[in-house]
Amino acid sequence: MEKTFNPKPWLRSPHLQSMLASLKIRSLGRNEMVRCARRMIIDGGGGVRLLGYHSVQRDNASRGLVLLLHGWEGSVNSAYMLHTGRYLFERGYNIFRLNLRDHGESHHLNQGLFHGALIEEVVKAAENISSLSHRKPFYIIGFSLGGNFALRIALSSFDKLNRVLCVSPLLDPYKTTQAIDEGLSPYRYYFLRKWKRSLKKKENLFPQLYNFEKAYPMRSLMEITDYFVNNYSDFKDCRDYFRRYTLLDDTFSELKAPVTIYAASDDPVIPVSDYHTLKTNHNMHISLQPYGGHCGFVDTLMSGTWYERRIIETLIEKEKT
Repeated sequence: MEKTFNPKPWLRSPHLQSMLASLKIRSLGRNEMVRCARRMIIDGGGGVRLLGYHSVQRDNASRGLVLLLHGWEGSVNSAYMLHTGRYLFERGYNIFRLNLRDHGESHHLNQGLFHGALIEEVVKAAENISSLSHRKPFYIIGFSLGGNFALRIALSSFDKLNRVLCVSPLLDPYKTTQAIDEGLSPYRYYFLRKWKRSLKKKENLFPQLYNFEKAYPMRSLMEITDYFVNNYSDFKDCRDYFRRYTLLDDTFSELKAPVTIYAASDDPVIPVSDYHTLKTNHNMHISLQPYGGHCGFVDTLMSGTWYERRIIETLIEKEKT
């Protein structure tokens, strides 16, 4: 029987849940996963280099390897990455936290700019990371945009993948961008601040290639996206760009890898209608909860999350079969 996320009434606000997902205090305290992590540069093919951190159990006595993919403008050190990574590491899994291009401290590794359609390099990186599992099960867990990348990896010809699990994955980037721009202003300010800070890093590293002065005064994500599509990409327009990583309708009808999605009906940036119209097959399970916000599902401030417990149950059940 499906287990429901049913937080205390004071924790049911989707905005509070979404804020708690990235609250740094949740990731404080001893973290053996971070202490033993080894910095690695991963080949993404075509000269692309991605930065990640590999944490291995003592004597490599692991139950499997889990690749964690963060959300847009997150990083390997986002609170949800550190919290979930620690939770799984303490339960016997090796962990690989991967920065997408131009995230975390990786802006210097590639001249080209990050965008959501760059799936080939992430698939290649995941294939290379999977070799670190040493024939143990290999799993991918993605959050938000990282969940979108994880789902596209599951749709690729990747044959070493045991299961993909996603928390609040992005399905329609056009509608999500609109939701952020038209929703509560703190969401828009949060992403604008982080995106502009990232662009400044890139501009400073490659001044011969980039001058983003026209973008900095812009006040909406859609406006900046349109600016970059028109000036720094080969896409026809914004809709053409967003279409490249939209996952709707019958996208998953031929899905071969097992996928589990944890999502909330009250997510302020992922429209719940995207899940209702999604055509799935026997390899996909969607756990749509009434509460949880965006990547939240927090029970109490200092405890684990509902989705972490569900993930462990799913992985253990998989190992028994």
